[in-house]
Amino acid sequence: MSRPKLQDVAARAGVSVTTVSRVLNNRGYLSDDIKRRVDDAVSELGYRPNEIARSLIGQRSTLVGLIVPTVADPFFGELASHVEGALATRGYKMLLCDCHDTPEREERYLELLQGNRVDGIITSTHNRDIAGYGRADLPIVAIDRRLGENIPTVHSDNRTGGVLATEHLIARGSRSAVHLTATDHSGNQRAAAYRERMRAHGLEPRVMAYGYDTSLDERRAAIETWLTVNACDGVFASDDLTALMALEWARKTGRRVPDDLRIVGYDGASALQLAVPGLTTVRQPIERMATRAVDLLLERMTDATGGAAAEQPLPVALRHGWTS
Repeated sequence: MSRPKLQDVAARAGVSVTTVSRVLNNRGYLSDDIKRRVDDAVSELGYRPNEIARSLIGQRSTLVGLIVPTVADPFFGELASHVEGALATRGYKMLLCDCHDTPEREERYLELLQGNRVDGIITSTHNRDIAGYGRADLPIVAIDRRLGENIPTVHSDNRTGGVLATEHLIARGSRSAVHLTATDHSGNQRAAAYRERMRAHGLEPRVMAYGYDTSLDERRAAIETWLTVNACDGVFASDDLTALMALEWARKTGRRVPDDLRIVGYDGASALQLAVPGLTTVRQPIERMATRAVDLLLERMTDATGGAAAEQPLPVALRHGWTS
């Protein structure tokens, strides 16, 4: 059976194609009887408007793109769920793009979303120097990433989170804690806070960067090799998956947690809290971050000049567990 067309809806409702289009796009005055007849015809035929075609004639597509590094990470999976929920309550649909932490795929998704006329984009990736964002001609909001002066950024208080994690490890007796992170650069506030607090206590900071573009297996191997070669009594991991890799390394090598090795993660995604309820971690307000990003994007879609490029950071909190 062929897919019903606009003409089929018009014939069933006994009105013109133009009238059906006006009802679907809520344009101009139409009687309640006509609206009801068109709605009934749409329902009976199972007609679905072509969102892309509607965007090409100047109507909003009600589609928003979300670009994430990887949905394999529970933080980004939960973030995507909350973004989708926030968009749905406002009448929008989400296109999810998993760039697998590669800048080439991120560039392709950025081009794809613009080519398919989405109304806006939310990005939470960490690849640097993606030129496409500067050329984009539609509203963009970033999560935990600065893309430019005119693009709003939603983020939690990474600096405070780094302070909480580091001070907690030191208070628990760690004197040679290491920070495990994807990349170590000047904008990494968690790493900066770790270094500052370690030096404030007269301790040597050490940062091990495993790289964003590594697979989970590659990350695990790199972390296990580093921990085996370099003695430490504490781990501040930049995300909870990395913290679990350190916990597994301790189990395999006979280190007692937290007696021999204290571990603090970061993110506090619900799935990992259920799977490993004893993990000490810095919890980000994931739902609030997602909702704020959607709110800012919709503001930008209404007024391209609205919204601040720099947002006040949302608060984080330390969740205590047996790993530290």
